[in-house]
Amino acid sequence: MDYPCTHAGRGRTLLMALAVLAAGVTAAASAAETPLRVIVFGAHPDDCDETTGGTAALWAANGHAVKFVSLTNGDAGHQSEGGGALAKRRRAEAQEAGRRLGIAEYEVLDNHDGELEPTLAVRQQVIRRIRQWNADVVIAPRPNDYHPDHRYTSILVQDSAYMVMVPNVCPDTPPLRRNPVFLYAQDRFQRPNPFRPDVAVAIDSVFEKKVRALDAHLSQVYEWLPWVEGTLDSVPKEPAARLAWLHDWRRGPLGDDVKAALRKRYGAKADAVKDAEAFEVCEYGRQPTEADLRRLFPFFD
Repeated sequence: MDYPCTHAGRGRTLLMALAVLAAGVTAAASAAETPLRVIVFGAHPDDCDETTGGTAALWAANGHAVKFVSLTNGDAGHQSEGGGALAKRRRAEAQEAGRRLGIAEYEVLDNHDGELEPTLAVRQQVIRRIRQWNADVVIAPRPNDYHPDHRYTSILVQDSAYMVMVPNVCPDTPPLRRNPVFLYAQDRFQRPNPFRPDVAVAIDSVFEKKVRALDAHLSQVYEWLPWVEGTLDSVPKEPAARLAWLHDWRRGPLGDDVKAALRKRYGAKADAVKDAEAFEVCEYGRQPTEADLRRLFPFFD
């Protein structure tokens, strides 16, 4: 509606403009204050901790909701234990690790370790959990990896990236109305293409918390993985010494590409960063802008 060019008309126009501006500021503030909802998928009960534990701890400490999901129960991951007893042990370890990270939930699905396949049934498990969590961000491994369970976890999440919005797929769980941003966690594999760090997060402030979370996975970090690597005899027996050993075992130098990604968002402070976790934007799902990434990773200065 056009008002006549009078003092009263100009006053009403100004009031309307101020009201619209205030509404926009309120909406923006509300969006900024809305907690993020992040879901991370791994193949085994310690995988999410390894790739995303530090960033998850940062999200959780800032009031955001993080859920870890292991697609298998880990019942094959040990040199002398296995089956239901090992699955029960690893589920308890995961719960303790989640508590130490401060995340909202750590779910371990009852699919057999070493037997994961990208079937429709497991894809539906993934779709339902992304929907139920109402995820803003979904994180998974990349599809090129040495372990078939890791590769198929990636494929299952990729295959869910569009389907989470299709109402007639898994109709018992309401579809998402906005597609999440799907991200890959960092790995070292080069073929057919190397990992690209689109985002790197400094985790120095929570690195000890991440190590403590990994420490909860006793069956893995002090037994199974050292046995596989032939270093079991080097693992200390005393808890404090073991924790120090784990600290050094899991800390490695940052690659030049990760350092560059850190500098992009932390500036000169990046040069002092010792520990970081990096993520690559998946081509599937919503494609984030730089502003989106800064909202989804609210840790950068």
